[in-house]
Amino acid sequence: MASLTVLGQDIATDKDGFLKNLNDWSPAVAAALAEDCGISLSEQHWDLILLVQRFYQEFGLSPAMRPLIKYAKRELGADKGTSLYFLKHFPDSPAKLLSKIAGLPRPDNCL
Repeated sequence: MASLTVLGQDIATDKDGFLKNLNDWSPAVAAALAEDCGISLSEQHWDLILLVQRFYQEFGLSPAMRPLIKYAKRELGADKGTSLYFLKHFPDSPAKLLSKIAGLPRPDNCL
């Protein structure tokens, strides 16, 4: 079984680094997951992490990219509700990376 060590505690993950237990998430865990992905978290990253967590609380699922962009546009404004904004902060696969770092399950449509 894969794991991530954060503040001396082993956190169980799947083979791709997604948390096995969503209750293991904390800001320190998010920072460690982000670091593993080569991302240093800024205020803009945290805005998007909190956004994807609100999406999950509201809809009960990790968002795919299109619904996430639509939600971001509504919640954060048109300047942040674009795929380019998300790609700038979470390259390659923003919905997948965001879900992982936010401690959420892998979005259904992500490989």
